[in-house]
Amino acid sequence: LSFVLSGSIKSGALLLACVGAWYLGALFAEMVPKDSVTSVVKSIKDLGDKPKLKVPFPKKKPCGYMPLCSTGNFSYSLLSGGGKEKYPRVCIQDELFLGAEKGNVERGINIAIVDAKTGKCVSTKFFDLWATDASGPMIEFIKSAPEGSLLLMVTHDEGSTKLTNDAKKVIEELGSKEIRNLRFRSSWAFIAAKGHKLPANIAREKINHSDAATNRYSGWPAEVKIDGCVPSKTN
Repeated sequence: LSFVLSGSIKSGALLLACVGAWYLGALFAEMVPKDSVTSVVKSIKDLGDKPKLKVPFPKKKPCGYMPLCSTGNFSYSLLSGGGKEKYPRVCIQDELFLGAEKGNVERGINIAIVDAKTGKCVSTKFFDLWATDASGPMIEFIKSAPEGSLLLMVTHDEGSTKLTNDAKKVIEELGSKEIRNLRFRSSWAFIAAKGHKLPANIAREKINHSDAATNRYSGWPAEVKIDGCVPSKTN
């Protein structure tokens, strides 16, 4: 009898404990806002999730690859146009001076005048040598460059049709070896200095002629590129 009584007491105690636990749980649930419970559950769940790192896409640089130059030198990059749709660009120290993004390039010969001491752009112009007699204005623009300037020139589309001998002579006097070889739709890039000499070992000029057998674009050759390091003018 005592064994049966003892078992009944234990069962009653267990039942009472269960009822008490249920009551306290229900009371706690009524007192705590549902949003808080949801937030806690979500936080516990998130602990098991792997952290997600958001890596920003790198911004496309308009100048592309630029050479690394030592102190006292400017990095430069000249890219001629390719066909009608790929516009030329001229950059110094990873700064775009001539390009489609600047809205200052067109068919013909495009020129940027740069201060050789500071590496800053002084002026830019394009000369349409297919539809207009632009050789005269181009000669004036080149001659207007201050002493101690860099002149950077690139073609786009067609830059030879109305290029006069006088214009070729002016560019030749700046050191060009290819200006007299410029043909219909040739791709050409050239860097020169006015009032000082550039090092003989730098890339100064490049040309590529239109050839139906090798053209990259329909009727146009591949673009040409020259880049390197040019010393800043110190005096």
